[in-house]
Amino acid sequence: MSETVFGKILSGELPADIVYEDEHCLAFRDIHPQAPVHVLVIPRKPLRSLDDAGNADRDLLGHLLLAAARIARQEGIDADGYRVVTNIGPEGGQTVDHLHLHILGGRPMGWPPG
Repeated sequence: MSETVFGKILSGELPADIVYEDEHCLAFRDIHPQAPVHVLVIPRKPLRSLDDAGNADRDLLGHLLLAAARIARQEGIDADGYRVVTNIGPEGGQTVDHLHLHILGGRPMGWPPG
């Protein structure tokens, strides 16, 4: 996987407004927010997308989702609801080739999302 903006954030080459981190992931505010709260959660392990994850990544994927719920509580959007989404590939809207979850909240979410 080529070096991405998220890889540069993980290495400290680029700054980010970090809201959570642990040994498996890092979470920071999106620089182009699509909701009042828009946080990205990225694994420290370099996975291109959910499509590249395998059975060995089961615990990591669960960890990312639990971190997203923790961050939603921390950001105060858990009571009214929020959305967690990952984009996969160009038609799925993925613009950075590093697996990431979007946590969106602070406003009503429409359906369908696209």
